[in-house]
Amino acid sequence: MTHNLTDEERDLYELVKDFADTVVAPRSYEADTKHELPMDVVAQMGELGLFGLPFPEEYGGQGGDYFALCLAIEALARVDQSIAITLEAAIGLGAMPIYRYGTDEQKAEWLPDLVAGKALAGFGLTEAEAGSDAAATRTTAVLNGDEWVVNGSKQFITNSGTPISRFISVAAVTGERTRADGSVSKELSTIIVPHGTPGFTVEQSYDKVGWRASDTHPLTFDDVHVPAANLLGERGRGFANFLRTLDEGRIAVAALATGAADGCVEESVKYAKSRNVFGVPIASHQFIAFTIAQMQARVHTSRLAWQDAARRCDAGQPFKTEAAIAKLVASDAAMLNARDATQIFGGYGFMNESLVARQYRDSKILEIGEGTNEVQLMIIARSLGLEG
Repeated sequence: MTHNLTDEERDLYELVKDFADTVVAPRSYEADTKHELPMDVVAQMGELGLFGLPFPEEYGGQGGDYFALCLAIEALARVDQSIAITLEAAIGLGAMPIYRYGTDEQKAEWLPDLVAGKALAGFGLTEAEAGSDAAATRTTAVLNGDEWVVNGSKQFITNSGTPISRFISVAAVTGERTRADGSVSKELSTIIVPHGTPGFTVEQSYDKVGWRASDTHPLTFDDVHVPAANLLGERGRGFANFLRTLDEGRIAVAALATGAADGCVEESVKYAKSRNVFGVPIASHQFIAFTIAQMQARVHTSRLAWQDAARRCDAGQPFKTEAAIAKLVASDAAMLNARDATQIFGGYGFMNESLVARQYRDSKILEIGEGTNEVQLMIIARSLGLEG
């Protein structure tokens, strides 16, 4: 893992890896069974400075970069994808839009607690008919005097219902725009809606197949009034801002998927060496050894892909296609490695107390979230001039 890292990056990875093994892993099965995000673990992540990794020191951050964040996410995902996605969403979907597009007043109000891990925020994009097609958004925000009036609903919103959730950045239709060819399109903007605002309801959490300790809810907005100053970024730039957020998120999800795939390798190696069948460890059978070798090859390839995309992102270079490739390759690796690990474990791999069983359930969403893998193929194909 550490051959391509600076000393500082290597130390960070080892720090988070140790935290994952000693603090997160022992709580993982219980949290998964109870469908509860362990808030004491989240608090410890805040104390370690994980929520502030890519933010400057003026807001209480660590002064790091996106690569550092992805290292931490990979290390956590080895043992618990729910905890890893909590960190990813808290930064990429919660704090980063405020840092990148917020006014000085918005940054001063929200960033310190988000960066310290004392607060969480969600990104309200997905709707029943608007997921991969964000332009199909139906939630509206109408400017009425000095207030926005928000109506609509969102679904699958991470970190939206925890005890420390503070606000949702809501993607909403704020009007119409006429293109140069005379056609009319929706004007999409982002509105900050704080928790506790009348008319804003966090609905009951989902009963999910995987990521069961991650906090995920549908949201309803019924004549929700917020100040006009709660506009996040330039009016009408919501869609462009979403795309940047999603591109970066794909790198982080690729890092998460790589960690999940790596965790399956670690568990499979340990089990194959200790599990005896017909008097010998199953690791001595070539089929088992070759299966694990193939799993390791997937991890290596996925890691190279997300690290390349993250380095490009931090250097200010184009990274959209590389992010799509990383997300595609790594999510496939996580799913395939989880399947192979479960097969190696046999009946034990079908028990939820087994880490590989949880990785198997958790990994499917990696092929869906942050843009389905079909969307990633579309992005890659377009980069090759294949528009069909």
